[in-house]
Formats: sequence, structure tokens, C-alpha cells
Amino acid sequence: MRFARKTVIVTGAGSGIGHATALRVAKEGADVIAADISKERLDALVLEHAGLELITVAGDISTEEAITAIVAAADGRVDALAKVAGIMDNFSPVHEVDNELWDQVFSVNVTATMRLTGALAPFILAAGRAPWSAAGAAYTTCKHTVVRLTKSSEVMYGWQGFGCNTVAPGPTVANIVANWGSQLGAERLGPLMKSNVPVPASAAQLAASITFLLSDDGTNVNGVILASDGGWSAI
Repeated sequence: MRFARKTVIVTGAGSGIGHATALRVAKEGADVIAADISKERLDALVLEHAGLELITVAGDISTEEAITAIVAAADGRVDALAKVAGIMDNFSPVHEVDNELWDQVFSVNVTATMRLTGALAPFILAAGRAPWSAAGAAYTTCKHTVVRLTKSSEVMYGWQGFGCNTVAPGPTVANIVANWGSQLGAERLGPLMKSNVPVPASAAQLAASITFLLSDDGTNVNGVILASDGGWSAI
């Protein structure tokens, strides 16, 4: 019961890693604010786990409306945030990626992380709590941006006890959609993935890494990019 009497926000809670994370922290005693773009998935989550404390917020986290709704649902109390929601690009290299795709990926994966963290930071600091988490040209670049955002946030807030860390998954069985949209991307990355990508992890394995950082067990971990990838990054 590491999260008893604590309020934890989990985005992307309707499926995949977010779903597994929301259930794990809720089963360990948290009041979970579960956010997802799909109301249907959130309704199913609540229906299937009626005994857990789950407050749902449906909406696109790249919009101010959704962020405002999440903040309102928190009702002034936030102990931790797991920003899991994300979207994939189509593996296009720099000269092929179009503006719409670039803007969409950054809006959900980077800008929403910044805005949601900024909106909730005062509550997390007031509670004396810690971490948040956070995985083609657009996707790769945005993930590196999240890494630097994590480091910057640790420098700015770490001295106040605000823990800022990021979990970096490897291949994971989740609900994120990834389609080949570039011939060059397929030719270059396809063979590399076949030869180097390890067996995909389960969403529950990623949830274990995330909940470690969210809990008091991760109290001495700050400004860290935690690779939860089965050793892939060591290759």
C-alpha cells in the first residue's frame, strides 16, 4: 500500500502501459485520476475494476480543455503524475516528415508533458511529492526533448523535493500505433529492428518501473532516465 491516501494522475490510462500503471497504483491504495483520449476505454476500466478508486477524465491532453479538466479532477491534491499518453510517428526521416505529423507528435508527446507538468507542479510541490514519467525523426526527436525537459525540471525543482525522472521503454506490447509511412524508413530501420530488437516487454513490466519512481522507494532517484528495455540500450 505504497500509495495509500495519495492522489496519482495517470494519462493514457485507457490501454497499454498507462492502463497497467493506473491499475497498479490504484491496487496499492491510490486515488487515481485516469485520463485518456477514449471515454469508452475509461468506462471499461471503471466497469472492470469497480472496487478501485478511479476518477476518469476523457480528452486529448494536447488541449487546454483536457488539462483544465485533469487539474479540476485533482481538486487541489496531487502526489504524483505519470504522463504515459503518447502517439507514434510513421518512421519518416527528416526530409519526408510533414508539418502536420511533426506538430501532432510534439503536441502530444512533448508540449502536453510540459503544460500538464506545469499545471500540476504547484500541487505536487505543495504535497511534498515527487516524480513524473514519461518513450522516425519526429518521435526520436521528441523523446530526446523529453529527456532534456526532465533534466531541466530536476535542476529547477529538485532542490524543493520535486522529483523529475523519465522511464525509457524498449519494445513493449501496448496500444500505440506504428505504421510504415516511408520507404526509406522501412528500408533502413526494418532490418535493424529484425536483428536488434529484443522480445517485447509487457505493459505490466513498464508499470513496475514507473511505480517504483512514483513511490517513496524512489525517493533518492532524481533527474534520471531509467532504461526499462530489457538491456536493449546496452547493445
